[in-house]
Amino acid sequence: MNTRKSLTPLSLLLVCLLALAAHAQTARYETVRFESKLVGKTLPYNVVLPAGYHRREARVPRYPALYLLHGYTGHYDNWITKAKLTDYAAQYELIIVTPEGNNGWYADSATVPADKYESYIIQELIPDVERRYRALAAREGRAVAGLSMGGYGALKFGIKYPEMFALAASMSGAVGAASWRSEAELPRGPIGRSLRQTFGPADGAVKAQNDLFRLVGELTAEQVKSLPFLYLDCGTEDALRLLPTNLALAGLLVERRVPHEYRQLPGDHNWAYWDKQVQEVLRLAAARLAPPARDVRD
Repeated sequence: MNTRKSLTPLSLLLVCLLALAAHAQTARYETVRFESKLVGKTLPYNVVLPAGYHRREARVPRYPALYLLHGYTGHYDNWITKAKLTDYAAQYELIIVTPEGNNGWYADSATVPADKYESYIIQELIPDVERRYRALAAREGRAVAGLSMGGYGALKFGIKYPEMFALAASMSGAVGAASWRSEAELPRGPIGRSLRQTFGPADGAVKAQNDLFRLVGELTAEQVKSLPFLYLDCGTEDALRLLPTNLALAGLLVERRVPHEYRQLPGDHNWAYWDKQVQEVLRLAAARLAPPARDVRD
């Protein structure tokens, strides 16, 4: 016997409303195809906008912004195509920017003059975002985070540019990227060649300027006070064996009395781990950044 019942008009309306509500809870995003003068190429970035961003009001808010960096071999769209970022972002009043960094380690290369990925982020990307979008243009309104290569880059930006960020967060960060002491310590294959190309020789100035352990070790007491809050985590089953260097950096942060939080959690060096941990980074950013501030519409 067929026991299926057809939907009544009221039931059908409820189903449609629920579907619309579910759709509304997913943040929308836009892609900007930015022409970088420093790097000399198109470097697109995605911008995830909070719900109600385009709502017309007499006074519209400027939102805090989180810059979310990808990893080695990754690209600007990874956080949207490989993680549920737009779903997670829907509950926060944050602008989330996912820039293109190619395999540049978010540094100005020692050997390739056009690879100026540190200068690009600081001098071009952030000002462009704050011109195009209603992002708070102040330290308390900015956070930077990333995974693997991007985790290294995020912590470096927080330490080198403390006046720009209130939070810097690393997930499975390659925090020892510029800390090798000899060619023999470089990993074999493409990653090793990429590190050598970006940071130059072991005794070179570019490598020294990008070595997280050196940067933290040389901080003065006054510089420590000016740092953003640092967060770092790593999976206990990390396939790239990044747990020891993350643990070592956390130990150095304790030694230098740098405010931070370190977590080591079950997980590998993969998107299952980062999809989970980015939710924690979003919570941290929402808690530590300034709330949206109202502007008078022009």
